[in-house]
Amino acid sequence: MINVALVGNPNTGKTSLFNMLTGSYEYVGNWTGVTVEKKVGILKNNSGHLVDLPGVYSLNPLSKDEGVATHYLLYDDTSILLNIVDASQLERNLYLTLQLLEYGKPLVVGLNMIDVAKARGILIDEQLLSERLGCSVVPIVARSGTGCGELTEKLSSPAHHQAPLVIDYGKTLEESIQRLTSLLSENQELPSSRWLAIQFLEGNSLVRELLLKHIPESTLDELFEKTEQHIQSETKAKSIAHHIRTIRGNYIQSLLVCCVNDTKKIEYTLTDRIDNIVTNKVLGLPIFLLFTYIIFKLTFDWVGTPLSDGLDYFMTGPLTDTLNSWLQAAGATEFIQNLILQGIVAGVGGVIVFIPQIFMLFFLISFIEDSGYMARVAMVMDKIMESIGLNGKAFIPMIIGFGCNVPGIMAARTIEQPKERLLTIILTPLMSCSARLTVYSLFVGAFFKQNQALIVLSLYLLGIILALTLAKIFSSTILKQASSFFVIELPPYRIPQLKTLLQSTWEKGKGFIRKAGTFIFGGSVVIWLLSYAGPSGFNVPMDESFLALIGGTIAPLLHPLGFGNWQAGAALLTGFLAKEVVVSTMNIIYVAPDLHTLQGVMADFFTPLSAYSFLAFILLYVPCLATVAVIRKETGSTKWTWFSIIYALAIAYIVSILIYQGGRLLGFH
Repeated sequence: MINVALVGNPNTGKTSLFNMLTGSYEYVGNWTGVTVEKKVGILKNNSGHLVDLPGVYSLNPLSKDEGVATHYLLYDDTSILLNIVDASQLERNLYLTLQLLEYGKPLVVGLNMIDVAKARGILIDEQLLSERLGCSVVPIVARSGTGCGELTEKLSSPAHHQAPLVIDYGKTLEESIQRLTSLLSENQELPSSRWLAIQFLEGNSLVRELLLKHIPESTLDELFEKTEQHIQSETKAKSIAHHIRTIRGNYIQSLLVCCVNDTKKIEYTLTDRIDNIVTNKVLGLPIFLLFTYIIFKLTFDWVGTPLSDGLDYFMTGPLTDTLNSWLQAAGATEFIQNLILQGIVAGVGGVIVFIPQIFMLFFLISFIEDSGYMARVAMVMDKIMESIGLNGKAFIPMIIGFGCNVPGIMAARTIEQPKERLLTIILTPLMSCSARLTVYSLFVGAFFKQNQALIVLSLYLLGIILALTLAKIFSSTILKQASSFFVIELPPYRIPQLKTLLQSTWEKGKGFIRKAGTFIFGGSVVIWLLSYAGPSGFNVPMDESFLALIGGTIAPLLHPLGFGNWQAGAALLTGFLAKEVVVSTMNIIYVAPDLHTLQGVMADFFTPLSAYSFLAFILLYVPCLATVAVIRKETGSTKWTWFSIIYALAIAYIVSILIYQGGRLLGFH
């Protein structure tokens, strides 16, 4: 089978094309850096594998995700390259195309968004462009599948040989390229020696690492330094990379002159008119907050909560009654009945009832991503982020963290500066993930019935504000760094397709369901057993159980925060496994037959003020086990992993004590 590498700029519809050609689904988001690892699918006609590489502007990697694409071209077996190009942004996209053509493997260009280009008055002569580039060019619309059939045919019968593109970079550079290629023996395992030479001279660090295995470092450094000196003295270029960019830019201009007619180009589009409002310096942030508030109103008041109430009625009514009758008919012992009904059903079911709210939130987030607004949020936040030592791109992993902190942390790979990436990784766990949302739902339904959306919004904002504040402190002290730059693609606004939204929602939400069947199921069984047994034996009163003893050990520490009871202590300890387990624990501890009864029982242990203090603590204290594991993997440092745990715990304690004690001083209770 052939191996097809799908390569293109960020936000060109690359992942949508992957889904269309393979019939599978991968996470689609309408902003730069959504794909941070290569993903593999099988073409619909079973002719080969399609590898979806991260979106890159150049093969010279600046960030970890860009390095994935270059590494693949250097070391993996590639039969054919599929380069997806945004027809409405041809000039910028062709820069990568030229580098891929120089690579020397058969290449097919998928000219995507041809409908958007035509709507803007951009007419492209695909046949002439194909002749000038020396490769197949197929106009497509990836979102609807237009042209994808022809594209698949081109991929199924690729040219056995395609001559690499040769651009004349001038006498000095060509001599250096020739000298470098002569130092490389004809090795079939290596890519084109001319391509390697150009990439090395352009400053590609991964190519340099490869060449060091074949050429002495002193030879490479001497060649590079002499070439750069000659280039600087003979041209106006500041560096070899600058000179190469200039030559390629001129080559692209010559292509555009003969292949593109944009005399009727529409300069001021609907996207521009919307951007004048949503990215406005004054209105941008309030509009973002308004959108967020509407999301929570839909999630908690208008749609999500009624659906959750219906699911709760089914879980605690018909389902529990049916299971109870089956167990009695089977002659199950009292222990087994209690384990299943009070442990598993109460524990797992207490979390599952919030699935409608979780999926509603994911659906709305997917809508914002696919509409093109998410990139604008990063742009709006850039000025604020810049003032604290980060840039707008760092806000994207934090937004992704609203769904789950794990992919949020992984998305930090798109950030170029190492210290900035590290800072984003250790701050992303402060974002309210969907797991915490289950705890919020439980408490706001019990104590803040009239202001559920507002209370949840305040918690999300608390996490963001603290993350930004700590970013300023850390970037000024332990993680001082050089100033960074911010480049992000602003895609045209689109009306998301329902199928795509539903697929995206399922992709985000299925992890939540999977945890219900693993972490939460196992945790519920263990928690129930700890509540069932104690030093004096089995079936003991809850206050004399092992769970009460464990929770009671930290209860005194929690007293200044307003929830110094063993029940809260036990729930917080089990929440380290997964934040949803906090809800499971409370369902088991309070032995409530349904959600509304549980919320009523909680009023005996919490006041509105202590409940809000508890929610703030849940938001900020130690990340869950999966998040800790991914922090360790992404940072490669035990020190920074422990730091992320300890600082979060300290911040949680300080913030909660300020909320509770400050609230009491102000007369709240």
